[in-house]
Amino acid sequence: MPSASPYELRPAAATEFDVVGYGENSIDFLAVTGTFPAPDTKADLQALEMQPGGQTATAVLAAARLGCRARYVGVFGDDSWAGDVRAALSAGAVDVVAIERAGVSTRTAVVLVDAEGRRTVLERRDPRLALSDGEIDPAVFQSTRILMLDATDVPGSIRAAQAARAAGSRVMVDVEKPVEGLEQLLELAHVVIASAGFSRSAAAKAAAAYMPVWITTLGADGSVAREGGREIRTPASAVSVRDTTGAGDVFRGAFAARWAAGGDVDLEGLLAYANAAAALACRSIGAQGSLPTTAEVERLLGAAASGRGKSL
Repeated sequence: MPSASPYELRPAAATEFDVVGYGENSIDFLAVTGTFPAPDTKADLQALEMQPGGQTATAVLAAARLGCRARYVGVFGDDSWAGDVRAALSAGAVDVVAIERAGVSTRTAVVLVDAEGRRTVLERRDPRLALSDGEIDPAVFQSTRILMLDATDVPGSIRAAQAARAAGSRVMVDVEKPVEGLEQLLELAHVVIASAGFSRSAAAKAAAAYMPVWITTLGADGSVAREGGREIRTPASAVSVRDTTGAGDVFRGAFAARWAAGGDVDLEGLLAYANAAAALACRSIGAQGSLPTTAEVERLLGAAASGRGKSL
C-alpha cells in the first residue's frame, strides 16, 4: 500500500505484536449431512465434531499461523469449553489475554454443513460475555500494528478502537449484521470486511462512503473491494471444498498477516492472498480445522498465476 497512507503501519520494532484481536470466541458443534432435512423428517449424519471457533479468535489464530506475532483478547465463560478454546489459541502461538465470567457459558454454535460445504449456523451467546469499561488496560490494544475487531460487543470494540487509533495502530472491523452502535465503530475503522448479506443493506452503502476500504467477501465468487472511486474484484481460488465454516475469518486473518508482512503491498495483492487463504481453510471440517501455512498460500497463488488452476 502507498506510503504516508492510512494503511502505513507502525514499525514492527515499535510494537510487541503485529496483530491484536478482540471479539468473539466459540465452541462449535459441526454436524455434516448430505442434504438439509425437511421438517418432521430424518437424515443421515455423516460426521459430528466439536471444535473451537469464533470470528476474531479464528482470525487471530489464522494470522499467527501465517507468521504474525499475535495476541487475542477475549471474554470467556468458566466451563470446560472455554479451556478448549484457550488451549487452541495457545497451541497456535497466540498470546491470550482472558477475562473469565463466573457462572457464564462459553458462546456455542451448532453448524449444519451440507454436501457442498455450505453451512447454516445456530448460535447462542450470553450477553455477559462482553468487556466492562475499564476492565482492560488500553495499552493492551496499543501494543499492535493492526487491531482486529468484530461487532459482537460493540461498546467494547469501540473503546478498543479508540485506544488503538490514539497510538497510531490501524483498525480492521469484521461486520456481519446491523447492530446498535455499529456506525460509531465503523467510523473508527481503516478497513471494513463485511459479509455479502450485510453489504447489500442501505446502511452499509451509506457507511462505505466514509470508509477508506470496504471489502465484501462473496464466498465462491471471491471478494470485491471499494477504495475511493475504484472497485477491485478478486476471484476465489480453486480448492476441494468440504466446509466453508470460518472461511471469512481466515480471509481477515490472512489479509492482516499479508499487510503486516508486506510493507507496501498493494490492495490487489492483499486481496489475492486473503482469498487463497480462505479457500484453503475450506478443506476440512470446522473454522480452525485446516488453517493454511504461508507456504500453502503461496503455492496456491503460484498455481493460479501459472494458469494450472490446481485444486489443493
